[in-house]
Amino acid sequence: MKKIWTLALLVFVIQGAYSQKFDASQVKNHIVYLASDKLEGRGTGSKGEKLAAEYIIKQFKSLGLKPAGDKNGFLQEFPAKKGLPPKQSYVQAANVIAYLDNGADNTIIIGAHYDHLGTGDQGSSLKANSGGEIHNGADDNASGVAGMLELARYYVKNEIKEKNNFLFIGFSGEELGLVGSKFFVDNPTIDLKKVNAMINLDMIGRYRTDKGVSVGGYGTTSFWGTIVPEITKNLNIHHTVDSSGIGPSDHSSFYLKDIPVLFLFTGGHQEYHKPTDDSDLINYEGEVLMLNFLTEVIAKLDASPKIDFKKVATPHSGSTQTSFKVTLGVMPDYSFSGDGLKIDGVTEGRPASKAGFESGDVLLELGDFKIKDVYGYMDALSKHEKGQTVKAKIKRKDEILTKEVTF
Repeated sequence: MKKIWTLALLVFVIQGAYSQKFDASQVKNHIVYLASDKLEGRGTGSKGEKLAAEYIIKQFKSLGLKPAGDKNGFLQEFPAKKGLPPKQSYVQAANVIAYLDNGADNTIIIGAHYDHLGTGDQGSSLKANSGGEIHNGADDNASGVAGMLELARYYVKNEIKEKNNFLFIGFSGEELGLVGSKFFVDNPTIDLKKVNAMINLDMIGRYRTDKGVSVGGYGTTSFWGTIVPEITKNLNIHHTVDSSGIGPSDHSSFYLKDIPVLFLFTGGHQEYHKPTDDSDLINYEGEVLMLNFLTEVIAKLDASPKIDFKKVATPHSGSTQTSFKVTLGVMPDYSFSGDGLKIDGVTEGRPASKAGFESGDVLLELGDFKIKDVYGYMDALSKHEKGQTVKAKIKRKDEILTKEVTF
């Protein structure tokens, strides 16, 4: 009996220590505001998204974080192409960036995208005829931004000087194709060679004990495999892993720059990319659990020498689904405005890699189909079958090359 009581007391003390790190009501305050109708879905470059950026800046300033954008400010502005053909236009968007300087050699980046689908005018809504309806994006991705802000608060207030600096980034343009994160890695405000790891929070607000959490980027360093199983066991978190560094969120941009990444995702749901993704459906205590998990990961990371980076030869995710029968294994550059599909990254072991494609190539033709843009590329993919071999025409700098692709 004494042993049982002692064990119960230990569990109570551990849980109490974790709960003191984060306040679910504060997480809720962030999400309720960011996912309110006032922000009109935070469409890229919209008035509502600018209100969200102002909110993030206010939080950063209240914590005394240093601005790490352009011109000694918190914003890093960039142009983003918005809308569907033929009604496309450029808008001015901005990443929101802050720095916690611990005087360390290396930096951990914690990021989350704060844009969403606005009023359904920029595509990607999964509700038919939803133009004019506010897509609040409570899970996608007010939950990630709230997590990023609360981690910033924790690392400022915890009275510990970690052995890594921290860079906190709210990305814009994610829903348009990772535009903001790509702009950042191409125009970094810190030395990317001194980045220890990038942690991406995207849709962490719907944790369920039966589904658990997907830990992406698991194969991008050997380090995750040495710490994640033990931490999830200690916190009683069910988890699955995705080895790939490339996925439908901002960590992909960092992986393509040879930076280890970790991507948390608590799973899809029927409200995804619909106007019904609202704050009353968020599991706030579940999100606190995700933040506790990350502080344990970061504590191990902070106590270790700079971790290794690994390219993932054959990425795998049990949850990944596609409507295409085939894939090339490339990461499109969604910000490219010329003819063709510009390739931002090539996954090793996939058809494009085997055919000799390289980052920076522009795909002009695939089989019998001319490629004008990403939509033409997706249409061409849908017309091919697994095992089929076709010719592909690419432009590499000023040279036109023909490659043979086997799906």
